[in-house]
Amino acid sequence: MQRLLYLTGTALAGLALTACGEPVQDETDTGTTDAATGESQTATGAMANGSDGGEWPVHEETAPAITEADFAYRVSTLADDRFGGRGPGSERGEPAADWIAEEMDMMGLEPAGEDGTWFQDVPLLQITLDEEASSFDVSVGGEPMGLELGADAVYWSQNPEETVSLTESDVVFVGYGIVAPEYDWNDYEGVDVEGKTVVILVNDPGFADPDSGLFNGESMTYYGRWTYKYEEAARQGAEGAIIVHQTEPASYPWEVVFSSWTGAQSGLVPPEDYDFVDVQGWVQLDVAERLFESAGLNFNELYEAAANADFEAVPLENTTLSAELHQTFEETVSRNVAGRLPGTERPEEHVLFMAHWDHIGERLNFSGEDQIYNGAVDNASGTSAMLEIAQRYATAEEQPDRSVIFVAVTAEEQGLLGSAYYADNPLVPLDQTVGGFNFDGMLPVGPTEDVVVIGYGASELEDILEQEASADGRYLSPDPNPEAGYFYRSDHVSLARKGVPMLYADGGSVSAEHGADHVAQIEAAYRADAYHKPADEYDESWDLSGFVEDATLMYRVSRELADSDRWPNWYEGNEFRSLRDEMMAESEG
Repeated sequence: MQRLLYLTGTALAGLALTACGEPVQDETDTGTTDAATGESQTATGAMANGSDGGEWPVHEETAPAITEADFAYRVSTLADDRFGGRGPGSERGEPAADWIAEEMDMMGLEPAGEDGTWFQDVPLLQITLDEEASSFDVSVGGEPMGLELGADAVYWSQNPEETVSLTESDVVFVGYGIVAPEYDWNDYEGVDVEGKTVVILVNDPGFADPDSGLFNGESMTYYGRWTYKYEEAARQGAEGAIIVHQTEPASYPWEVVFSSWTGAQSGLVPPEDYDFVDVQGWVQLDVAERLFESAGLNFNELYEAAANADFEAVPLENTTLSAELHQTFEETVSRNVAGRLPGTERPEEHVLFMAHWDHIGERLNFSGEDQIYNGAVDNASGTSAMLEIAQRYATAEEQPDRSVIFVAVTAEEQGLLGSAYYADNPLVPLDQTVGGFNFDGMLPVGPTEDVVVIGYGASELEDILEQEASADGRYLSPDPNPEAGYFYRSDHVSLARKGVPMLYADGGSVSAEHGADHVAQIEAAYRADAYHKPADEYDESWDLSGFVEDATLMYRVSRELADSDRWPNWYEGNEFRSLRDEMMAESEG
């Protein structure tokens, strides 16, 4: 999960829920009225051969309606310690995928995975740095800075080699490290970084000066993402790439960098002709400031200069990086989970739902005894929303005209790997995927006046959302933190980059009862205390009524699409519009 409008467990319960009562869970209300027919539906029965409550959590009886009680059950179960933080490929994490498949089976979906199964295997390469045997340091004038792993820097390699080393690699500051012809921008122009190490700023020039007209203003583009920075450095022939961490441009604190980039790292099994920077890393801001000062430069002055179109890369004289990384690696397999409800009129056309089931797993943390990163908000909540909507579809009296496919993807936390693999190996053709909906974390603050759309103004799916939200007296809001680039930081972007219209909207920013400040305080607290930390645990005091409101809304939006012949596209001028147009033209041809 990358959007930070979220709440965690006991650490934030006092702040978030002082004005919210216990969620109302009427255990006698196990039925609902179908919106299309008005007929009463009966509850789904519990799975007879479910877990026994020992090694893995049990399956419970759930209602066909979207309810607070079922949200509480599903979120708390996925965040259970017995799943060990849902680490992809791990012994305790992978059974969470089985549990999700069993839930899909119980509600009446059919398997949509490979070879008639519920699963799509996602081959991963897991690389673990031997921290004790490895080294990484920058020297100025032959004097090492003495960088410490964790306190000053994090580093790793994507190369599947037991030893990766750099010896006195010259260091060059390349600003934002961006080559973007459409913005008339090239930070590498006039400099040769072949075999050198580049130091790069996070985000893009629009963040530094939103009123300059550069890039997309305060809204981060894909060029601002760390993934792009390393990709471009590799294309330029660099052998090392270091990103300078700054909390506001990154939109998360150093602790998130540390927890995300230490321990075992997973990636898709690379092709034989892979092209990675040998050594990748982040350094703290104060490290960069000291480094530049030692090299006779002023970091703050160069930071400002980098936001100008006439910026030129600056070599750091007498400054080198030396690193020797010892690592073990093994190929593992995690799994996407997929269930399908066939359409009655146009079964070849599909509406897609997506949410990532994985989280960070178990690893050493900063303090305390809890080593399990449960990921209750990130993303047990989003996966539960998808399952709630799936059950609503499966138990509806009238089935949809188009098919609906529900995909719980893996390895999002390692770089959207499960969704990227799905996009390259789709279980239903992308030119037959009408549009998609992504859920990546939900904020339990009760009902909200608005619906936040990440990447607002992107696709015609928003037209349907606005129509249905208005019927509830709600309105659409742009992402309140566009500088963080959340549109490029969750699984929907893997499909968007192929051209498939995707919508990411799963909560609001203005509490209907307490206003916008209430939500903003929770966002800040979650970001500081729980994002990618063991504190992201389920709390029984959460108010889940907003979850029900939002999931019900998204069911209606998707149902409008599933029962129509509409083919929404990206809006004119959107970066993905041409991809969709080309895809559909080839399909029709």
